[in-house]
Amino acid sequence: MEFARSVAALADLPLAAALLEYTNFYIRLGFGRDFSPEHPGWRGFVASVSDWAGPAAAAHRLYLAQPPGTGAPPIVATFGCFAYERRASGHIRLHFADAERDGRSPLAADRQGTRRAELAALFAHVKATTPQAAGVIGASWLYNLDAYRCLFPPLYLATARAIPRAFQHMPLWGQFVNRRGEMRAEMAAELRCRMARRSSLDGLERCFPLPALRLEAPLRDFFEFYEV
Repeated sequence: MEFARSVAALADLPLAAALLEYTNFYIRLGFGRDFSPEHPGWRGFVASVSDWAGPAAAAHRLYLAQPPGTGAPPIVATFGCFAYERRASGHIRLHFADAERDGRSPLAADRQGTRRAELAALFAHVKATTPQAAGVIGASWLYNLDAYRCLFPPLYLATARAIPRAFQHMPLWGQFVNRRGEMRAEMAAELRCRMARRSSLDGLERCFPLPALRLEAPLRDFFEFYEV
């Protein structure tokens, strides 16, 4: 919400436009991915945050009122911390979430073997059910971290590219939330500090501590890497 307000001021945009184009609210509240400003749910959201004295609290209240899983991707299967969906393009899209139950970091060095085993099981499932998939895609800020990168085939990692204008999507915003759902205060402070020094929207992506990265590779690279 703070980011949207800053963007609105820098670009002389209505707050509603900044919220639509520069935040993840539309998807997170379950309105789909067409980003239509005329969606009834979106119009109600914009009206709610405009009327309330605390717009961020209003957004949170609306989010809590949604059914569980609202805005979540259509997952085919889950293996520990990893899951995948099938895209209309025919690609497999990877997802990651903390499934550890003892409070330990899922990317700790002593958990790498477990994570790789989960990925091996995932791709064994893909090979058994969708061997003709067009390929594998991933999109996340996590691909900036060595502890995450080491889990994947080098040929896949070599395709990493920054996603332009990723403001509407979680692969960019996820870096501000830790595995317990709490804000990463240092990351948020860095974003605020960089935004405070801006005088225009040029290079706005560079205000984020880490870029959202997109990767894509053929399935065979994964089958070979995990030996499935």
